[in-house]
Amino acid sequence: MKGLLALAMLLVVPAWAGSTSGDPLEEIRDRLAPFGSSCLEGDEACGSVPAASPVVEAAVSQEPRSGQEVYDRFCFACHAAAVAQAPLFQDAEQWAPRLEKGMDELLRTSNAGLGAMPPMGTCMDCSDDEMVAAIRYLSATE
Repeated sequence: MKGLLALAMLLVVPAWAGSTSGDPLEEIRDRLAPFGSSCLEGDEACGSVPAASPVVEAAVSQEPRSGQEVYDRFCFACHAAAVAQAPLFQDAEQWAPRLEKGMDELLRTSNAGLGAMPPMGTCMDCSDDEMVAAIRYLSATE
């Protein structure tokens, strides 16, 4: 009886599982085959790769952000309330000892992070010019 049940399972399961070729190895290969593919621009084996969308193009070619734009988006949360001893926005007394170190040092510590301040103040796509603009805006030296 067990033999008949096993034989019935062998005959029924492939049909129930959606078998089309009848070859179990081919069905396994089909199930394990990669889904989709990736192509790099210029890869001739992939054919034509669509150009970047206008939204991506605009993001790549945008003008540098002003110090205020960087501050409003990335710096405000900590520097408006002196979180973790961050110097307050445009507080000359708090900024004076930092400014004495020079802009190069302020930029270096801003990019690397200092104390509780994360690297680049979380503005990971800011250029050095944008970071300097933000420092100048924060310290009221622009």
